[in-house]
Amino acid sequence: MVKRTVLVTLAALALAGCSSTASTEKSDLDLNGISLEELVVKAKEEGQVNSLGMPDSWANWKETWEDLDEKYGIKHSDTDMSSAEELAKFESEKKNASGDIGDVGIAFGSLAVERDLVVGYKTSYFDEIPEWAKDKEGRWIIGYTGTMAFMSDTKSVKNPPKSWEDLKNGDFKVTVGDVEKANQAQFAVLAASYAFGGDEKNLQPGIDFFKKLAKEGRIVTTSPDLATIEKGEHEVVLIWDFNALNYRDQIDKGRFDITIPEDSSVMSGYATVINKHAKNPHAAALAREFILSDEGQDNLAKGYAKPIRKNATISDEAKEKLLPDEMYKNVTPVKDSDAWNETLKELPQKWQEEISALLQ
Repeated sequence: MVKRTVLVTLAALALAGCSSTASTEKSDLDLNGISLEELVVKAKEEGQVNSLGMPDSWANWKETWEDLDEKYGIKHSDTDMSSAEELAKFESEKKNASGDIGDVGIAFGSLAVERDLVVGYKTSYFDEIPEWAKDKEGRWIIGYTGTMAFMSDTKSVKNPPKSWEDLKNGDFKVTVGDVEKANQAQFAVLAASYAFGGDEKNLQPGIDFFKKLAKEGRIVTTSPDLATIEKGEHEVVLIWDFNALNYRDQIDKGRFDITIPEDSSVMSGYATVINKHAKNPHAAALAREFILSDEGQDNLAKGYAKPIRKNATISDEAKEKLLPDEMYKNVTPVKDSDAWNETLKELPQKWQEEISALLQ
């Protein structure tokens, strides 16, 4: 899945190949003004939904697309790409849109609104979505979250860390990944900053933590993936919980200890965005409606993604795929998204100057 391997920082987001100005083409589409009954009728008439960055292999989208076909006769196709590439495609194609709906990191949701690339649809479950996880007009809505976790290989780590203090005082190597490019690694820095007294505006406590690890020769900046984790090349990995659980189950369920740090962690999420020039806008809106339904949230959970709706009914099969709820008691979403987006622009250079220089 591209979101795991092609990760683009906001600093690089001129949306390659696109103009630097927002789209000025108007759309008369008003999905928030339509009843669910009418939406279903129109979606069935369209009979097709084309997604970007929502392949079968990610977050169990496969079952969601199968369910939409079975229930409503809506066929599906996907073009896999990163969040930045999805918005670039929306903007470059305009009324020749090949993508109806996309799944993007939370920072890209607000960027899509800023560039006037998307149309709102609130869904029947809008009031159950936390305020931090949605645009007020439904132009982006988080469907599932990821939380920064520790994934320890018990073949090499006999006393897996449970907190950032454990991580700080241990003797094992810690894999953070490529902070200059990777979204997951950048959130690891934010999580560490939270733990040691910082926030979105002040990442220095997190930088100082990783600087200590670097001086001790305990930091690994190569990106963790299924192959290298299976080979035992990483001792403790800072990683999204859904990636960790997926990797664990593919390799050896008993070999890895996965935990959310007890002292503090950070939560982010992925949001659906509907192209304002979608060829199948009603099918795209119905797809979002289904994704936020109990059945859609259950499908995501079976793909290791933690559903955004806390009161969604989740099957026992799905619950077994997730970490216990009590592990998330000290987890918070990004507190100031605007500040974080600005800080992200500076983080790659700051990391290069203060951490990478120590590793060379």
